[in-house]
Amino acid sequence: MFSQIFRKLKCSSIVERFIFANVAVYVIVVFIGVFSVLFNLPSVASDVVDFIELPASFVQLACRPWTLVTYMFLHEHLSHILWNMLALYIFGRIFLGFFSLRHFVGTYLLGGIFGGLAFVLSYNIFPYFAPFVNSSCLVGASASVLAVVVASAVRAPGYRVNLLLFGSVKLSTLAWVTVIISFLMLSGENAGGNFAHLGGAFAGWLMASMLNKGIDITAVINKPIDFFASVFRKRKAGQRRKGKFTYSSSSAKHSVDYSYNARKKASEAEIDRILEKIKKGGYSSLSDDEKKRLFEASSK
Repeated sequence: MFSQIFRKLKCSSIVERFIFANVAVYVIVVFIGVFSVLFNLPSVASDVVDFIELPASFVQLACRPWTLVTYMFLHEHLSHILWNMLALYIFGRIFLGFFSLRHFVGTYLLGGIFGGLAFVLSYNIFPYFAPFVNSSCLVGASASVLAVVVASAVRAPGYRVNLLLFGSVKLSTLAWVTVIISFLMLSGENAGGNFAHLGGAFAGWLMASMLNKGIDITAVINKPIDFFASVFRKRKAGQRRKGKFTYSSSSAKHSVDYSYNARKKASEAEIDRILEKIKKGGYSSLSDDEKKRLFEASSK
């Protein structure tokens, strides 16, 4: 069973992998909650949640800094995760039509981090939240999802999304409505969550706007990930080669590298041309072949 899940996960898209991570965390926490009740150990479940959720208090955050990342994979109840993952699936696929896999990873995490910081700062700046600072926490991927939505809207504002009750709506209109609703609800019951939404939206806008100027702020996230991934791959490759003698032809390797680099350079030049065309005329100005090439490149 687990081997089948891992094989399917290996062949899935980056959006599906993030959805899997969110669902896995939710299922694990639910199972821990069930067993903690059955064995009369309610503190176990609460301790696990406390370890993951983002506290509003600066003091508590200083003791659990990792929660600025982990909270965006934790959800409170079933409807919470269902709506967030449905939105992530729909808008994540749209996002990959205009950006790369690496941009998705960076935008999701930056959106969550910006949203988390907006939540913490709001609780420590505004007097309204003062009585609740030590007892309030944030969970959910809403800020990350909104970052994905807004980034897509900045890149292709005229792209239309079909909504069940409203029909065809421009992506930019949908993003603006979501942001305005979050702003209007800043004094409601979920005020902290709506501050997080606005933080995520700002992250998405910043990412797409800076990328249009040639500056990729998702590198702040992706470079550390690349570093640790390369260390892991080197260790794994070293273990495989241990005790084995290998021979490779240097000239053959250089030939293969040259051919690969030439193809890669040509492909990157074509994608740059397509992105420039989107910037000038919008997504609708692309031909079917150009749309297909952009989608294939973003899925790699």
